[in-house]
Amino acid sequence: MKLSILAVGKMKEAWVQEASAEYAKRVRGKLPLDLVEVKDDAELVRKIPPRHKLWALDERGKELTSEELAATLARVMNGGEHGISFLIGGADGLPRELVGRADFVWSLGRLTLPHRLARIIVLEQLYRALSILRGEPYHRA
Repeated sequence: MKLSILAVGKMKEAWVQEASAEYAKRVRGKLPLDLVEVKDDAELVRKIPPRHKLWALDERGKELTSEELAATLARVMNGGEHGISFLIGGADGLPRELVGRADFVWSLGRLTLPHRLARIIVLEQLYRALSILRGEPYHRA
């Protein structure tokens, strides 16, 4: 299975780039991962890989613990899916129609987060979830 993170906007700050690169490297040690930055919502839609499940990041979505995220990922992985694309909107979030198309709507919490910070959190939580599934010591409940 392959993971893709498609995000509106560029990561300009060095600290954001470094954190993203570190967690992307860790995730890629467990599963293939593509990070795709786009300039707007229309390009985001065009870049969604075929046959991928869509997970939209939205404050109105379902909040998951790290263990619940791991279990949800395991179900998708064991279901023979080709991949999952995580969609992260820009400053105004994702368009309602795109959220409506999603197979799963995931909330990182009720706080409003900058989209660049949301990317880092998504990458870290994917790494944590994959570590949980492999029984690795990274996650300590």
